[in-house]
Amino acid sequence: MERHTQSVLGKVSVQLSKLERRDWELWAVVSFTGLLLGAGLLAVLFPAFYLGKDSFHVELTVPRPLVLGLTALIALLNTYLLTKRMEVRKLREELISSTLQHELTKQQSFTDPLTEIYNRHSLDEMAGRYISYARRTKKPLTMLLVDIDRFREVNTKFGHLTGDFVLADAASLLKAAVRGSDAVFRYGGDEFIVILGDTGLQGAAQVIARIHACTNEWNKAGHLAGFELALSVGAAEWKDGMSIDELMDTADRQMYEVKGTHQKALAASSGA
Repeated sequence: MERHTQSVLGKVSVQLSKLERRDWELWAVVSFTGLLLGAGLLAVLFPAFYLGKDSFHVELTVPRPLVLGLTALIALLNTYLLTKRMEVRKLREELISSTLQHELTKQQSFTDPLTEIYNRHSLDEMAGRYISYARRTKKPLTMLLVDIDRFREVNTKFGHLTGDFVLADAASLLKAAVRGSDAVFRYGGDEFIVILGDTGLQGAAQVIARIHACTNEWNKAGHLAGFELALSVGAAEWKDGMSIDELMDTADRQMYEVKGTHQKALAASSGA
């Protein structure tokens, strides 16, 4: 999200710079017109100067049409300047408003309204950027696929509104466990994807440990009596030549292995 905000500000800055150039062009016209008027006045006044003993003397007769013409010219120039300044100000306001509105609409189309994280629609574009960066810099990249254990039980036992609450909290926990440079997506239902830039499997293991620590804190806080939040997390490190689908498939298989281990542990504890 931070990168997106910087991108929006950059676009607005570029457009405002163009308007600033229009301001400079406007002032250039004013300066040139002022020079012409000054030169014209000097041309009229200079012949009228003569040097006395202790001072300059001016004898000047200016035709009324010339005075009226100069007055009208100055009035027209001021009107033109005022009009153009108002136009530039209006354009600046419209530009900022339209740019921000466009970017807000784009951001909303990429954001899941319930969890306020990236949605599935944005995954291909965002993942493509991360992969391009990893390929260019030769740095590692890891994808996590996260699934909420026994989420169906939440909807059945507590209702869908409570289920939405759990989804939103799970997304917040994931965001809290990763860096601002990483990306968290709601892939669908109770599944999430996390992309960890500049991170291999060893670093991903540390992130997974933080995720479990966050869920433990959530459970200790007693947010939902009768339900213990648990997340199954699979990790896959990108290798050069892998597609996004291949990376996701690898992470998905790892996630289901972890989920199977959780289910066996739960069954063993229930039978004890």
